[in-house]
Amino acid sequence: MRLGPLSALILITAPVWPQPAPAQGQPEIASEEAPITFSSRVNLISVPVVVRDRDGHPVGNLTRENFQLFDKGKLQIITKFSVEKTAGIPAPGATAPRDRAQASAPSPSFFPESYVAYLVDDVHLKSGDLLQARQALHRHLDESIDPTSRAAIFTTSGIALSEFTADRQKLHDAINKIQPYTSGIDRQQDCPYISYYVADMLVNQKLYLDGRLFPDAQLDQVAQSGTEPELTAAYAEAKACVGTSSSGKDTLSGLLLSEVETLTKLRVSARQALTYGDHETSLGLGALRDVVRKLSAMPGKRNLVLVSPGFLLTRDTRSDEYDVLDRAIRASVVVNTIDMRGLFAIIPGGDASSPAFHSAAAITQLSLAEMAAATQADDVLAELASGTGGTFFHDDNDLKRGLNLLAARPEFVYILGFSPPDLKLDGAYHGLKVSIKNAANLTIQARRGYWAPNHAVDPAEVAKEEIQETVFSRDEIQTIPVDLETEYFKTGDFKAELTVSARLKVQGLRFQKADDRSNDTVTVVTGLFDANGNYISGIERLLKLHLRDQTLAALENTGINVEETFHVAAPGRYVIRLVVRDSGGNDITARNGGVQIP
Repeated sequence: MRLGPLSALILITAPVWPQPAPAQGQPEIASEEAPITFSSRVNLISVPVVVRDRDGHPVGNLTRENFQLFDKGKLQIITKFSVEKTAGIPAPGATAPRDRAQASAPSPSFFPESYVAYLVDDVHLKSGDLLQARQALHRHLDESIDPTSRAAIFTTSGIALSEFTADRQKLHDAINKIQPYTSGIDRQQDCPYISYYVADMLVNQKLYLDGRLFPDAQLDQVAQSGTEPELTAAYAEAKACVGTSSSGKDTLSGLLLSEVETLTKLRVSARQALTYGDHETSLGLGALRDVVRKLSAMPGKRNLVLVSPGFLLTRDTRSDEYDVLDRAIRASVVVNTIDMRGLFAIIPGGDASSPAFHSAAAITQLSLAEMAAATQADDVLAELASGTGGTFFHDDNDLKRGLNLLAARPEFVYILGFSPPDLKLDGAYHGLKVSIKNAANLTIQARRGYWAPNHAVDPAEVAKEEIQETVFSRDEIQTIPVDLETEYFKTGDFKAELTVSARLKVQGLRFQKADDRSNDTVTVVTGLFDANGNYISGIERLLKLHLRDQTLAALENTGINVEETFHVAAPGRYVIRLVVRDSGGNDITARNGGVQIP
């Protein structure tokens, strides 16, 4: 990921005195602007856990020693433990006025405390369920948005209807724009109609229809035998669509031409259904990934509410689901899910909106298949929620209450981290289990598993992702002493030049001594956010330090000043996020600042 464009100026101040040139022409302090790119890492597996008592109340007084974590049944050492608490965000550090204009620090209430992204699954929701979803969202938003929160509306078809805002009318307008998604193909008119679930069963799981398991003659016998119910029901549907108008036999297979036509039609229909279903699943997972990425740029508590009936995942898309979970966990995004169908039942033969079965023999079996598909779709919603510390609301028609519940993050989320020993880079799935020692009457909601990586992790990727997570967090960390100041200069009625100055105290750095030099590389990232917490721009600056003893002693008094200049196109309130990482000691510092530009 590359952060947005920024006009930047760096000023490094240090005492000046005559001294010999550094060896081999190497400067003592060198600065370079670097593109900010972040990669995913899997060396540390994070497992969000929510614990509730018998009455459903969250439990927040547990420690690392209370938990046990198992990977494929083997007990793991928990190397990382933290508790995320839903509470007010502390006031950020104040900014100091400078010569040109007062850079006033915002009050604590200025900074939004939480961000909720509503992702409406317009791809999979039926028209009636989508209407219910819109009505429930309208009622929910009337009472859920307050001055400390921001909300945005997205759809799985890829349309961003509203960026993060506290303006309820904009959110209501966005909800009114949600319409059922259409690819331009009406699959309800297919004959035979093959569902995505049945197509996956026939093509991917049992390999009936690719010719590798059965030749046509044997496939025809199996289809008519009743021993494989999904194939038998689908074959009966295809046969009813073809009819018996064709006469004669096929010379190669010995089958009646009508039977050959039936098998051909079944193959084509199943593969088309699989293609359409894979595309719709890809839209759903892609939208989830994109919204998680948007939320990761928000500097407060991050909550994603997926409004969906669920969707199916095949063996080819399970790794994509893991990628979404991994991104959400690392960005501290809680995914909550709600099945907007409420209480529902599968009607044998389907309702008025369902495709009509042409074969009475297919009704029972294909209806059972639809029930299995609905269960699997619900399981996906449950996995997404439990895997990030969220909640799955289902089997309840009080949809507004469900949305109210999900829009609020759990009061306590435990983050357990472990590094699997001797992890094979084979892409295999690892089932996880979390238990609590000596704790009766407690329920646990935790991530169910993860996929092993297919390649080794570069330590540089770990550092980059740590910086990214810190930039988009709200927590202040004071490991390395840093002073933060801002000032602005109006360059027009609606434009201003905003300067962010960081004074880095070298006493907090951990230098590596080599010959007559003290060496270190310091990464300084400055990010600019608007009043709603939407990311505007930022830059990464690398300071390569190769200091002589005399220079280091002088800098202990003066520090190192790093200045970045932002060109702001509109008046308003802005949030500054400064992150400094010392590669020598792997220490990191984060500071908040703010400015009101009239």
